[in-house]
Amino acid sequence: MCKEIKFRWLAVVVAAFLSYGVYATETLRFHIGKSASVEEIEGWDIDVRPDGLGLPVGLGSASSGEILYEEKCASCHGSFGEGEGRWPKIAGGLGTLSDARPEKTVGSYWPYVSTLWDYIHRTMPFLQPQSLSDDEVYSLTAYILFLNDLVDEDFILTNENLPTIILPNRKQFVNDPRPDVHNTRCMMDCIAPGSNLSWHAANLNVTPKSLPDTLPKENDGETASFMVDASVIAVYRSSCAACHDAGVSGSPVLGDQVAWTKRLESVGLEGLYEHATNGYYGTNGYMPAKGGNLDLTELAVKAVVDYMGMMAR
Repeated sequence: MCKEIKFRWLAVVVAAFLSYGVYATETLRFHIGKSASVEEIEGWDIDVRPDGLGLPVGLGSASSGEILYEEKCASCHGSFGEGEGRWPKIAGGLGTLSDARPEKTVGSYWPYVSTLWDYIHRTMPFLQPQSLSDDEVYSLTAYILFLNDLVDEDFILTNENLPTIILPNRKQFVNDPRPDVHNTRCMMDCIAPGSNLSWHAANLNVTPKSLPDTLPKENDGETASFMVDASVIAVYRSSCAACHDAGVSGSPVLGDQVAWTKRLESVGLEGLYEHATNGYYGTNGYMPAKGGNLDLTELAVKAVVDYMGMMAR
């Protein structure tokens, strides 16, 4: 009898404890942050679906898009979408997907026009993302379709007819029918926590080696010259070449003595260090801090500035 009463009492205590736990999780709050407002949610809700959901009301013609393209896009993507330097091609390449070196452009590879509109809207122009109006995005989208021979020069793109345009490679994109699986091999022979992962990755040749702490330099009394370490050039290629190889937004081209001399006469070497390290708004565009690679040290940035200045002598 006593055991029965004891167990009943224990059951009541457990039930009460569980009930309190549910009550506590439902009523107690940490009072951190606040609920997002409708306006705040709408500010982030800018994605566009292939069926057109998310597109704002608007329109733009291919002919007006040509003017915008020459002003804001051609310096990187070429006058006819052929790509400048290392910048991607966005036109042509139809029928090359089975080649050894396929050209994956809007016309040859992309599945949906909504992807093109969304990409331009979110990220372009490269140094001034989200600076275009909705109608300008429609115009640029229409002109890029024209460059790929998908619409006529007088075509007007709207939020209503955009989802109806079928790109040539759409049917080649299919849902992956394979089931989700767990690869147990990924959980074996793991690197011990705390080991030097950067060293491990670098020596497996899966990530660039970091810039050394010091660079060999020599002073000739007038100007500082230095022996260029391969890692300095690697940093230039990965973080600076996209703009300085092609002169994007007025950036001085590597090796252009006149342009670099003007920069040095205007702000001096320390000024160039400052612009490269912390970013700079010029008359023709924006220089992102550290070339957009904020992981670079100030020593690395100065070394690359020295390298670019040396190449202009």
